Amino acid sequence: MRFSVAFLGALAVSSNAVSLPKYGGGANRYALIGYGKDNPIGATTGGKGGESVTASTAEDLLAAVQGNEPRQIYVKGSISLPSRLAPGSNKSILGVGSNAEILENGISVVNQTNVIIRNIAIRFILDNDGITIQNTTRVWVDHCEFESEFSQDVGPDTYDGQLDLVVASDWITVSWNYFHDHWKSSLVGNSDVLRDVDFGHLHVSYHHNYWRNEGTRGPAGRFGHQHIFNNFYQDFHYQAIHSRSDNQVLVEANVFRGDTREALSTYGLVIPEDSPNTSPEGDFEIDGFANLGAKNDWGPASINITQVGDFTSVPYEYNLTPLRQVQRVVKAGAGVGKIKVHAL
Repeated sequence: MRFSVAFLGALAVSSNAVSLPKYGGGANRYALIGYGKDNPIGATTGGKGGESVTASTAEDLLAAVQGNEPRQIYVKGSISLPSRLAPGSNKSILGVGSNAEILENGISVVNQTNVIIRNIAIRFILDNDGITIQNTTRVWVDHCEFESEFSQDVGPDTYDGQLDLVVASDWITVSWNYFHDHWKSSLVGNSDVLRDVDFGHLHVSYHHNYWRNEGTRGPAGRFGHQHIFNNFYQDFHYQAIHSRSDNQVLVEANVFRGDTREALSTYGLVIPEDSPNTSPEGDFEIDGFANLGAKNDWGPASINITQVGDFTSVPYEYNLTPLRQVQRVVKAGAGVGKIKVHAL
């Protein structure tokens, strides 16, 4: 994919060039912002303009997401999927009310574009990701809940990732989600073998997410660019933000509390707790890069920045929640049932 010189240059402009007003409330509080909205391809609109259907059974839901024509799919109640949900392009998958959930099998968005997933809980997906985004552009994952189990008895690979973004996926916003009780949460770029495929892609905005009782990967990134701002981390036990293998992160106005050992690292070592079945000493990769924009509150956690990068601003407008308000605002607004999605 080729980008204009102006667009690429915008990635390197100092963040001091943009004035960021206080994060607003009202109807625009939960609007799409970030790479999912502003990118060289176009805004993520999902199924806007297409037909609207309601799915309350696995059969209905599996059928509704097929094809590439625009469609808005309203998910009602608890659905146990017999196989992974595989949406086509131009789909909005919207949970109704506060009790829409997917069990047993998660969601795989592969080789698609323009997909929205909002207000749905994805729970206890054994031996696979809650959501996998693979070779897909323009995605918005918003106001969802991701839950499994986190304990020494369960182990790090029982449930795989909660939200993994891999294989040249690009122009994605992950906002207002509640990630909790899980070992390895969110991975961006899944293998050094795919360096040539991934490099120059994997632009992701993570904002206003609530991460609680997690182990690692909040997120962990390879080869891409992640803008991580206004997230609240509570008891992220081992390592939260990890930038490795030439990855770059811009980290702003996040808050860390509780039992969080390391808030941010660019050291390439994949810590033993991340993949203890691979190596008891951890797996070595080359280091990543980090830039710090607006002040963060690291709480009791440490940071380890070995390389400062040139990812100091983003080519979109955004408003920051003041640091002192992040914990309250995120806990009040993240997860299912916080936006109004009505049944048809």
